Amino acid sequence: MKRLALATLLLAVAGASLAQVKVTDPWVRGTVASQKSTGAFMQLSSPTATRLVDVSAPDMRVEIHEMSMQGDVMRMKQITGLDLPAGKTVELKPGSYHLMFFNVRHQLKEGDTVPLTLTFENAQKARETVKVQAPVRALNAQVPADMGMKMKEGHSSH
Repeated sequence: MKRLALATLLLAVAGASLAQVKVTDPWVRGTVASQKSTGAFMQLSSPTATRLVDVSAPDMRVEIHEMSMQGDVMRMKQITGLDLPAGKTVELKPGSYHLMFFNVRHQLKEGDTVPLTLTFENAQKARETVKVQAPVRALNAQVPADMGMKMKEGHSSH
């Protein structure tokens, strides 16, 4: 009986240490018929420090990316993860951190939904997955006016 009580207590403590990440306002930018890449955006928050370490979507490759200005050129690159400080909201938005989709096989139109699986890892290496249904917004949704043609991609090949 004591072992059962101890096991129950340990499970409760282990469960409490998981991040319980909150995903707010997820969305995917729509595409044109032949477009093979696009981005996804959202806000992420967690009561404890955690890290976004992986994202997947059916039939597409998904990478975590950041954009930054280098001189007058906006550059985009893949990152291995994205830290979520405890109690802070991290925004994935155009021109900043975002999820980049590659090998998009069909046009994504406003009103479609893309299922995403986000994997988070805390300091103890415990993982939590969050499944999200991200609606597709119009192709021109929330594009910063200064992005224009200045963006240069710094992708690594996989």
